[in-house]
Amino acid sequence: MIVCFDIGGSAIKGAVAHSAERIVPLGRRATPLDDFDAFASTIGDVIGEAGDKPDRIAISITGVVDPETKAIKCANIPCIDGRTLSADLSAFLDMPVLVANDADCFALAEAGAGAGLGHRIVLGVILGTGVGGGLVVDGRLINEDGGFAGEWGHGPAVASMAGTPPIAIPAFDCGCGQRGCVDTIGGARGMERLHQTLHDRTLTSEEVTTLWQQGDADAARTIDVLVDLVSSPLALTVNITGATIVPVGGGLSNVAPLIAAIDRTVRSRILRKFDRPLVVPGECRIEPGLIGAAILGLGGEAQ
Repeated sequence: MIVCFDIGGSAIKGAVAHSAERIVPLGRRATPLDDFDAFASTIGDVIGEAGDKPDRIAISITGVVDPETKAIKCANIPCIDGRTLSADLSAFLDMPVLVANDADCFALAEAGAGAGLGHRIVLGVILGTGVGGGLVVDGRLINEDGGFAGEWGHGPAVASMAGTPPIAIPAFDCGCGQRGCVDTIGGARGMERLHQTLHDRTLTSEEVTTLWQQGDADAARTIDVLVDLVSSPLALTVNITGATIVPVGGGLSNVAPLIAAIDRTVRSRILRKFDRPLVVPGECRIEPGLIGAAILGLGGEAQ
């Protein structure tokens, strides 16, 4: 038995896991942001709800672990930023602790219990507030020791012209310190940025997608540009990884026509031709971070 966690800047969610199919939720707590002892104690309190002492804990968390130093980069939770989180929590809690990026855990969940079942290479993609991803090969997470594999959302990859007919697109500044990243135009905030740039009108991503599905011309133009901009770097990532399924999570994954449009465009731009959907909504609709952390903590084998 292990205890797994899905931790973000707002909440710490825990569960007892005996397998990827047997996950029992525990308490949900607010995430302490500025006090590491409070952060670790909150995790300890949730573990206490499990009753028996777990063999280990496994954590899906926003942020990326450096594979060499084991330090985590996590802007959303300042009290853990720069810490060797796995070692520090292990010392505090007196038990083994595994830590993985939330997008990686999403990919692991989809490979082991979702749309990626039966596929050797699964590229999990997040289209949420921003853009992220994770890679699972032969049932195992590539980033088990930390790292940036699957992070197709960062790097100056956005085209300078997009849409039909083509229109000039600025290289927006990205929070990672670079310019022109897919993250700046591909997630919910990116969609809003594109709509403002194209039409000088501020709308939420929910408003843009709703208007698009209602036939609004401006919203359709924004979606056309976004799909064009996102699909080429995603197609390149599919070519490089050899992924045969690309499950999508995050808020925009709930807009089925958008995912279908990205799928059609990506399949038209890759070397291997699929006569079935490739980019699909994720199937682990409830807490994929917990499922992925459970798989990681129980041995890391998705299939």
